[in-house]
Amino acid sequence: MDNRFANMFNLTEDYAITLLKKPLEELEDKSERYVAASHLINFPTERSINALIETIEDLNPDMFHRIARRKAVESLGRLNARNALPIIQKCLTDEDSYTVENAVWAIGQIGTDDEQILSAIANLLEQPEQSYRLIIQTLAKFDYQPALEKIEPFKDSDDEPIASAAITAIARLTGDYSQMGKVVEFLQHTSVNARRLSIQDLIDAEYYQAIPAITKAPVSVAFRLRGLRLLAQNAIASGKMTFAEVEPYLETVIRDHPQDLEMVHEYDQKPSWDFLLRELYQTDFGRCYLGTQTIVEEHAATAPNALIENYHQEGRSDYGAHYHIVKILGWFKYQPSKEIILEALQNRQPQFQKSRAAAALALGELGATDTIPLLKEALTTSIFDLKYAALLALEKLGDNTGWSLVAEDPDLLIRSKAKSIMNNR
Repeated sequence: MDNRFANMFNLTEDYAITLLKKPLEELEDKSERYVAASHLINFPTERSINALIETIEDLNPDMFHRIARRKAVESLGRLNARNALPIIQKCLTDEDSYTVENAVWAIGQIGTDDEQILSAIANLLEQPEQSYRLIIQTLAKFDYQPALEKIEPFKDSDDEPIASAAITAIARLTGDYSQMGKVVEFLQHTSVNARRLSIQDLIDAEYYQAIPAITKAPVSVAFRLRGLRLLAQNAIASGKMTFAEVEPYLETVIRDHPQDLEMVHEYDQKPSWDFLLRELYQTDFGRCYLGTQTIVEEHAATAPNALIENYHQEGRSDYGAHYHIVKILGWFKYQPSKEIILEALQNRQPQFQKSRAAAALALGELGATDTIPLLKEALTTSIFDLKYAALLALEKLGDNTGWSLVAEDPDLLIRSKAKSIMNNR
């Protein structure tokens, strides 16, 4: 679980519990109860768990309390509070669909083999306006065979993420993976949500055969890399693939060049420079990659200076555009961008993590041998893509010692890459 932002309110356990218990009308801001329910995940104590349970048992219909109740259910899941299962189970019949959704999620986190709970979750598939995708995923996670008949109709849902989850669940529950190709096809859907969520389904199914298709999917590198890592690690550990087979796909994703993707968007007319620049700020990375590809192919002469200007105006504060700008400047081998790239390499803000890996690769493209010590320092972080990118950059810069720093790395793929470099020296 990613807890990088969990403690941002800096509340003590006592104060968070006090806020939960205080009547809404006495709070300075009614949203404080939600904040308190969220914050108690930092305190895995009986007091915190009991306070969250009491919050759920309070059926005050006020909107601000209902929102806090939902969060309390989620927090109990994050705390893995097994003794809270009975109260969470009651939430499966709540009239608030968001509370029901959080209850299903929390049970999925805590785990159960209680037939009564699992049957109640399966029955939600017959009720309107529920979070069907999450429900289906949870039932498959628990290998709940009696749910198969209820899941079956959802494989033809018009909602692609729901259909994807259903196809995956059926494969997991029956052992018949012959329909998983339909989930792979969602990687090229025009909906970015369908593309992203199909990767999670392929992970859940441990469908390592999808690695080549995931590599080409036009979604954020974070989604592709997560899918590839989990599938590759399982495939290597089980003897179904070797690192040598995985390595080309892994490096293609780490380098993240648009020429290696299968685009789902296209331009119906020649885009202006201003339009292409705005493409780098899109939340659909399929659009970002098409814009990036067009910039690289058609604007090599004018793009570098314009990108640097935009970086200083707004790009440095938008983590998506920041990432794409750093990559493009590296591919152009534009030496005046070195200061920006070095700044990106050393940016430790969590949301700019992708840019650090992009910067490592860009320094390799610039031939910046003077940055070898910094790239070696990057190998000491716990960030997978940064370490892997640093290894690739060091190779490109002619350093043949960096691999030794990660030869015993806890990550299988990093260790395997170090061994690969050593064997190719």
